[in-house]
Amino acid sequence: MSTIVWFRSDLRCDDNAALSAACATGERVIGLFLLADAQWQRHDWGARKQQFVWRHVLALRAALARRGIELWVLRAPRFSDAGQALLDFARERHGSCVIASAEYGADETERDVRVAAALAGAGIGWRLLQDYCLLPPGSVRTREGAAFKVYSPFRRAWLELVRVDSPSCMSAPEAGPPVEPPPLPAWEPPDATLDPVWWPVGEEAAHDRLADFCTDRIHRYNVDRDIPALDGTSRLSPYLAVGVLSVRRCLQAALAANHGEWDSGSQGAQIWINELIWREFYSHILQAFPAVSRNRPFRPDTDRISWRQDEADFNRWRDGLTGFPLVDAAMRQLSATGWMHNRLRMLAGMFLSKHLLIDWRRGERCFMEELVDGELAANNGGWQWSASTGTDAAPYFRILSPERQAVRFDSEGVFVREYLPEIANCSRKALLKPGHPELLAAGYPAPMLDTRAARERVMSAFRNAGIEAAEDARG
Repeated sequence: MSTIVWFRSDLRCDDNAALSAACATGERVIGLFLLADAQWQRHDWGARKQQFVWRHVLALRAALARRGIELWVLRAPRFSDAGQALLDFARERHGSCVIASAEYGADETERDVRVAAALAGAGIGWRLLQDYCLLPPGSVRTREGAAFKVYSPFRRAWLELVRVDSPSCMSAPEAGPPVEPPPLPAWEPPDATLDPVWWPVGEEAAHDRLADFCTDRIHRYNVDRDIPALDGTSRLSPYLAVGVLSVRRCLQAALAANHGEWDSGSQGAQIWINELIWREFYSHILQAFPAVSRNRPFRPDTDRISWRQDEADFNRWRDGLTGFPLVDAAMRQLSATGWMHNRLRMLAGMFLSKHLLIDWRRGERCFMEELVDGELAANNGGWQWSASTGTDAAPYFRILSPERQAVRFDSEGVFVREYLPEIANCSRKALLKPGHPELLAAGYPAPMLDTRAARERVMSAFRNAGIEAAEDARG
């Protein structure tokens, strides 16, 4: 008999709950990855993310083979194909049980219900483990037993639970006699440029990046993280999104760098840990409120907003031609690298949803199509925060000014010059003033809107929909 590990958002050998549980059964362990390319397209996965996942599937396949474990890759284009594919695979290999790590989107949850029923009907076991978050969604509740809707009390409750019983990491399985990796299906990911310096492949590369960040840069994170021209962030989000690196390893490394302190000591380490807790929070929201994975706002009242349908304005935003240098540099960074600095994600998100009054869901989809680290809970949570439609969202009257953000976080124009080469030779003064004659002379577009008038427009849209302002908790 054999135990089958169904790899999904946990493409790693190290600290993998499903793999560790399978190895503990004493049965032969076989790995499986279901290639759901049609479902990926339906979920707006772009070419870069598909490339990133595929390369890590291949890396995991090789790493498991060196440990004596086969990883089979089968094509099951839609989630609705998963049950039959797993059932056939388990029967062919005398599988007694299938073990997988939970995913929290509504489609993923429904898929797993169907899979469990298909396997149960054939007498094959099914174990769904909680491994994507440090504390599984549903385990952090208010005193009344409800899911938290606001981050700050969630964080306090989360920390109380973690301090009592902090989860430990699991080692990768011991190496056995190596095996030949199984054949691959006749499928290739869509073409995409994926810079190997920005996004090296494999668990070792992810662990090296984590160690490099926590050795030194984590202690400057509280300051450097807001400066897009600096290498001040960890750039670990893609590895967390597809599970090449576990959140437990990240927290373990951060705590080691901060002498075991969760919310004291190094301010940079505290804030980075805080960002990991935001990731947990959005995953808990996704599980507790499945409507957010169904293209609905967390706040139903915001569905009354009359969003503008302006294709030309959307295209100028997407292509980085708004006439506001920091916004445009952010969008061109996204196009060039498949990643965007977090402060700029907030700025770009507010520019589309607030200044342009275009439906945030269009921006959410655009980001998913471009981002290497595209992940439903975090991307949706970030967009709804920016658009003031989500949990703990910025109040609708809070609108980041492109000009003020440039003065505060790119005052010398270093970042703008890197991604807007047409104005790289313009003066610092010009770069900080959209519509400056130097910019126009260089062929850069004039600002596409007046920010004061745009502010009044979005304020009126929210007021006309009868929406009250939410409290601003993120800052």
